[in-house]
Amino acid sequence: MTITLPDPAGPTGPANAARHAALLGAWLASYGSANTRAAYRRDVTVLLAFLDTTGVDLLAVTRAHLDVFARTRQGAGDSPATLNRRLAAIAALYRYAGDEGMLERNPAERVRRARVDPDHSTTAALSRRDAEDLLAAARAHSVRAGALVDLLLSTGVRISEALGARTSDLAAERLAITRKGGSRAVIPLPAHTAAALRAMTGATGVQVARGDEPDPPLFATASGRAWGRTDAAKLLGRLGTRAGIGVAVSPHVLRHTHATLALQLGVPLHHLQDSMGHADPRTTRRYDHTRAALEHSSAHRVGALFD
Repeated sequence: MTITLPDPAGPTGPANAARHAALLGAWLASYGSANTRAAYRRDVTVLLAFLDTTGVDLLAVTRAHLDVFARTRQGAGDSPATLNRRLAAIAALYRYAGDEGMLERNPAERVRRARVDPDHSTTAALSRRDAEDLLAAARAHSVRAGALVDLLLSTGVRISEALGARTSDLAAERLAITRKGGSRAVIPLPAHTAAALRAMTGATGVQVARGDEPDPPLFATASGRAWGRTDAAKLLGRLGTRAGIGVAVSPHVLRHTHATLALQLGVPLHHLQDSMGHADPRTTRRYDHTRAALEHSSAHRVGALFD
C-alpha cells in the first residue's frame, strides 16, 4: 500500500515518509475504514513534517520530542480536540510499531493530552438566516454545490460520509452512508434534499425503476472521479464569503449548524445523537444551546427550514 506524504530531504537524509513508507503503509492498511485511514494519514503527516524540520527519525522519537510537538501545534492554533486527535493517531502508530518489534516502548503513551470540555464546542454555528443565505449562494453556484450544502445542513452528515456515498446509495427518501469507523447507516432525506441529489446524478426515472443506473460517486468531478474533501471544503469557504457570512464556513460548521438548529426546534438529544452517529452522548451535548423536548428525525425537522 502506498501513501502520499511530504517528501523534503531533511538533515537525516530522505524524509521520514520515504524512509518509513513500509511501516506507515502497513499501519494504515490495518484499518478497514477508508475514512479512518484518511484521518490518521492527515494527522501523522503533520508529525512527519515536524520531525523532518527538526531532523529526528520517526523511530527515534522520545516523549520529550512529542511534548515539544504538542506545544508547537498549540502555538500553531490546534484546538484541544484537534491536538488530542493527532496525539491519538500518533500513539496508535507507535503501538503498531511496538507490536511489530520496532520499538521497546511507546513514546506517546504518557504525553499529556489537552483538557477538553466535553459539554462545549468552539465551532461557531450559523444562524438560520445565514444558513439560508449560504444555501441560496450554493444553489446559484451549481447543482452540485447546492446539493452538498442542502445535504450537510439538512442531515448533519460528516463531509467524509457525504463524499463517500455512491449513486446506488441514494433512494427516494434516504441515503446509505458509511459512518466514521466503517459502519453503515441509512439516513432519512427531506424531499427537497433527495430531489437535489437526484438532479445532480442525472439518473432517469426509468433507470432508477430498472435498477440499472450508473454507480459513480454521488459527488463526482467533471471527469467522474470522487470529489475531494479539500476541494469541497474550499468551495464551502468561498460560498460563505460570497453569501456575506461573518464566520469561516467549513463542513463541520454546517454539521454544527444542523445540530444547533435541531435542538432549537426541539429534537430530543438522544434522537440527534442517533441522527449524527455520535457514540458518546457528550459529543452531542456540545451542541445543546437551547434544548427543548419534542421528537422525530432531525433531518426532517431541520430540512423543512430550507424547503
